Amino acid sequence: MCGIVGYIGHRSANEVLISGLRKLEYRGYDSAGVATIPLGDRSLHRVRAKGKLIQLEEKLNADTAPQAPIGIGHTRWATHGKPEEHNAHPHTNTMGNLAVVQNGIVENYHLLRTDLKALGHVFVSETDTEVIPHMIAEFLSQLKNLGDVIPEKSPSILFEAVRLTVAKLQGAYAIAVIHADYPDELIVVRQQAPLVIGIGKDENFCASDTPALVAYTRTVIPLENGEIARLTKDSVQVFNAKGDRLRRAPQTLNWNPTMVEKQGFKHYMLKEIYEQPGVFREGLASYISDNNQIQLRLPAGFINSIERVEILACGTSWHASLVGKYLLEQIAGVPTSVQYASEYRYSPPPSLKNTLVIGVTQSGETADTLAALELAKSRGDRCLGITNRTESSIGRTADAVIDTQAGIEIGVAATKTFVAQLLMFYLLAIEFGVTNGNLSEARTQELIEGLRQLPAYMERILESQERYIEELSRQFTHTKDFIFLGRGINFPIALEGALKLKEISYIHAEGYPAGEMKHGPIALLDEDVPVVAIATPGSVYEKVLSNSQEAKARDAKLIGVAPLDDPAAHEVFDYILPIPVVDEIFSPILTVIPLQLLSYHVAAHRGLDVDQPRNLAKSVTVE
Repeated sequence: MCGIVGYIGHRSANEVLISGLRKLEYRGYDSAGVATIPLGDRSLHRVRAKGKLIQLEEKLNADTAPQAPIGIGHTRWATHGKPEEHNAHPHTNTMGNLAVVQNGIVENYHLLRTDLKALGHVFVSETDTEVIPHMIAEFLSQLKNLGDVIPEKSPSILFEAVRLTVAKLQGAYAIAVIHADYPDELIVVRQQAPLVIGIGKDENFCASDTPALVAYTRTVIPLENGEIARLTKDSVQVFNAKGDRLRRAPQTLNWNPTMVEKQGFKHYMLKEIYEQPGVFREGLASYISDNNQIQLRLPAGFINSIERVEILACGTSWHASLVGKYLLEQIAGVPTSVQYASEYRYSPPPSLKNTLVIGVTQSGETADTLAALELAKSRGDRCLGITNRTESSIGRTADAVIDTQAGIEIGVAATKTFVAQLLMFYLLAIEFGVTNGNLSEARTQELIEGLRQLPAYMERILESQERYIEELSRQFTHTKDFIFLGRGINFPIALEGALKLKEISYIHAEGYPAGEMKHGPIALLDEDVPVVAIATPGSVYEKVLSNSQEAKARDAKLIGVAPLDDPAAHEVFDYILPIPVVDEIFSPILTVIPLQLLSYHVAAHRGLDVDQPRNLAKSVTVE
């Protein structure tokens, strides 16, 4: 969840580190710091600050330390220990000549800390990370002073000390290490938390995510679990946990720096909302041929014998998966369940033959989803990943992967990646329906043509509604509670609308099936609790209008996501966020957009950090 950047080369390390950390701000953090080894000076220089990067930059601007060609930087999202400067990374050993940054959690740090204290090590933070530099220092001391022989295959004494240290750590983590006595090398380790190496000319980089690297290089090596790498300015060596040298071929990213800029929008989130029609068009172009054949590029026969589907996801991806369940069952006739990945691990359903398990994660690094998918794979299930980052861990875990191709998403609150996930479920459901004979050719073509029409409708909503929604949102900047209602395929959209409002505006919001209101939640309603109802023409339209009337009778302000020209909707709702009339099965692609805009503008009018909401991170890489 935190951000790591490391550099060794010919540039000013501080400039590279701050630039990279700024590109990782979307991951969420509450403190930041850097450690460098100034040129020609065998000493470690560390600067840390509570709060945002601007606080760290102010300290660095006032700093008089010489330029450094090597360094590590970190943005911390607090787990162990409050977000205070003394808990900020990098952490050092007692002598202060060795620095470590870490993402993830060291689960056995209590035991390690106790053992190290008994050996005389002094701790100054409450973090789990601090045990790592002390352990490395202890192994260095043993290797240098007790006559231990470094294995011939080990490239350096620092590398060997790090390798011995990580063998003692339990948990999921990624770390980067520098030492003032070894200023020509940077050691990095990955264990269940993402870490990528960037390859440059006379310089090399590491980062917890690729946006930190694209300004300098697009040639990368994603580390695998259990791998350790030694970086110098002109070489990268990758090893396994035993210290055996590995041969890893670099990959080329198809990104460029302009892809991660705001391009005139006030916030990344608003930019990414507006990118959704383009993302949808590109997805259609990638996966549907000119003669309307779906081509998901799955292995031959991958879904032929599948009798049931289990979907594993978290957060917004879980909501997309609920829509996916509806599509797979109603279009393809495939029994489908959706599980919270964090719960699946500890109470998996009975293993049944011919089951396809789908892991859905925009980052491809969501710890719970990866662990759940690995469990499913170990039980013999066929595993499919749906992700925006095929080069990530899920691409190496699943048997096959569908790339949502949404492009990099900086805003913590998912928008375009959600719509891209929905499109993949539409395409997968149609593919299933064709394969198992549940769809006729006529209905297949009808569905594909319906999908092709959606981007234009999405653009119409964005063009016609944003200004109106911005004005409407002013009424709710001081609201404390919201209720979102939906039925059928739009119940997950009610959940997603409530989540978006919670995430970025910090307003309490709950999503409910509209028919469940009278079973308890209706007690919450009064004139201070607005209700947003998704009422689209189809099988449950009149039901939702009726449920909304029940809320209106309790004096709640009613906002309807509904057709503009329906008199019944105008009679029920105080405000209408209009959407074009489409086949009900396509409506989630359209109904979610006004809810995204409403959440965005409420948060913006409240003066909040829309792109980096408090306590949240883009990629949840620890359990």
